[in-house]
Amino acid sequence: MPAFNILNHEMVPEHRLLGDKEVEKILKKIGITREQLPKIKLSDPAIRVLEATSAHKEGIREGMIVEIKRKSKTADQFTAYRLITR
Repeated sequence: MPAFNILNHEMVPEHRLLGDKEVEKILKKIGITREQLPKIKLSDPAIRVLEATSAHKEGIREGMIVEIKRKSKTADQFTAYRLITR
């Protein structure tokens, strides 16, 4: 685990790894494919912390989807999805 858990910093939005069933439901709802999602690197500090604290036995791998919830002054909360890549 990294020395500092970046996910605990007030400026870093909430990151959550999604399960396969949840991913399929979301992709269908927004009408895009997995490959059309914006990307986030497996080496991103937030992803590295997620992997270190994840309950997934096989760890985080390329192709998984992460949900990012940001606070917004105009929309209260904005949810984004990112495809994890190398």
